[in-house]
Amino acid sequence: MSRPRLVGISANLQRPSRTRVLVEAIAGAAAAQAPLEVRLFDLVDAGPGLGSAWTRSALPLPARRVVEAIEEADALVVGSPVYKGGYTGLFKHLFDLVEPGALANKPVAIAATGGGARHALVVEHAFRPLFGFFNALQLPTAVYGSNADFTDYALTDAGVRARVQDAAGQLAALLTRGLLPGIRPEDASAGSPVAAASR
Repeated sequence: MSRPRLVGISANLQRPSRTRVLVEAIAGAAAAQAPLEVRLFDLVDAGPGLGSAWTRSALPLPARRVVEAIEEADALVVGSPVYKGGYTGLFKHLFDLVEPGALANKPVAIAATGGGARHALVVEHAFRPLFGFFNALQLPTAVYGSNADFTDYALTDAGVRARVQDAAGQLAALLTRGLLPGIRPEDASAGSPVAAASR
């Protein structure tokens, strides 16, 4: 039996990156709790052709592979640095090229990084509407980290690290049992994780 495919997308444009650290931490913690096949991408992996491709057919091969990995995943961990109250333009452009039905009912863990706490609401005001459009199953716990939560690109804040573990636990539970923690199988309707998690 194949393992669920978890794909992490970090919208950083350079390495190392605090955003990559958060995405990798959530994916790694989920994989520690469940047998998952994990693939991680930074936007730089898509190459410079991503921004110049106005249509999917114009995508160069590296960018097309990232889009296809997103669509073929069983779940996603997505993250972006925050610029002026929103995710990066290239992050949005990448998901503009994803088929609208490709993420339906798939669990998505959301992460973001910014200079300070004032950007934390980007998760609710920007990310959730985007993935709501895709009908994705967004995890209750999102993870935001500010610059002060990292030391030399290592996540050091205990509160943020606890949220990483919470999000990873929810992700692992959905991928392996179709349920969010705290929901008993007998309480959930038969069928998709969405039915189970929405009760």
